[in-house]
Amino acid sequence: MTRTKVAVIGSGNIGTDLVIKLKRVARNVEISVLVGIDPASDGLARARRLGVDTVDSGVQGLIDHPDFANIDIIFDSTSAKAHVANEKALRPFGKRLIDLTPAAIGPYVVPPVNLDEHLDAPDMNMVTCGGQATIPIVAAISAVTTVHYAEIVASIASKSAGPGTRANIDEFTETTSEAIEKVGGAQHGKAIIVLNPAEPPLIMRDTVLALVSSPNQHDIRESIRAMVDKVSAYVPGYRLKQDVQFTRLDDAESVATLTGGIDKGPGLWKVSVFLEVEGAAHYLPAYAGNLDIMTSAALQVAEKMAESKTLEVAR
Repeated sequence: MTRTKVAVIGSGNIGTDLVIKLKRVARNVEISVLVGIDPASDGLARARRLGVDTVDSGVQGLIDHPDFANIDIIFDSTSAKAHVANEKALRPFGKRLIDLTPAAIGPYVVPPVNLDEHLDAPDMNMVTCGGQATIPIVAAISAVTTVHYAEIVASIASKSAGPGTRANIDEFTETTSEAIEKVGGAQHGKAIIVLNPAEPPLIMRDTVLALVSSPNQHDIRESIRAMVDKVSAYVPGYRLKQDVQFTRLDDAESVATLTGGIDKGPGLWKVSVFLEVEGAAHYLPAYAGNLDIMTSAALQVAEKMAESKTLEVAR
């Protein structure tokens, strides 16, 4: 079977890891070119060693590349601001874009939750690394009961956060919070990211707190376990750190304090889910699970797009 050709814009941590995955584990897609702006970047050098064409003149260099006409899918792993410009430059050519920045031009996509709903979208947004790790859990709880409020805390090793991640901190919280509601199904969402400078670097850890009414604890636990299995099918290092916890909140004032003023009255339950994500160490060490879950999710999207043969989209 002829594989679908793809390009990657951004030769930093995420883009380089994605190139390695495309070379090692991709089934339906193949990497044609890696695009950067720094001729001396490690990512471009590594791609060349893997036999991948590179350009160091940004998106215009991609447009001018001899194989551009044959490329159907383009991953953008730059920054939210850069993706806005890249999307505008590429729009006339009818390419399918998978956005690994928090720009959120297109619909939010979290593969085990809503990938099939957006396969025809010209620009799909992968939310954030924290969103990819936690929104499936919020969705799993929402599938069983109403989630009045969901809060996620993503803690990643400082060493795994490159310039793009650091430049997107504000967009991270805004995009993830919105996706917790739109994709996860929570009535209200909040996201926090922590860059942990500990040495040696610590593995990615994520906490999901959800406020629900009258929970069926067995059903919620089973729904969460099933969702963890779905995510770990493409991110093997994704796992529950401990059993799901349930805490009854009888004090309405404490509920309002926890949620920043969202007062649903007494009698709510707090569902606490603790996760860790170990990376596959394709490019960065295993502690960089935040990198791995983002690139793995993006690859899942491209594989499904290629499978479904929905690459021609009317603009």
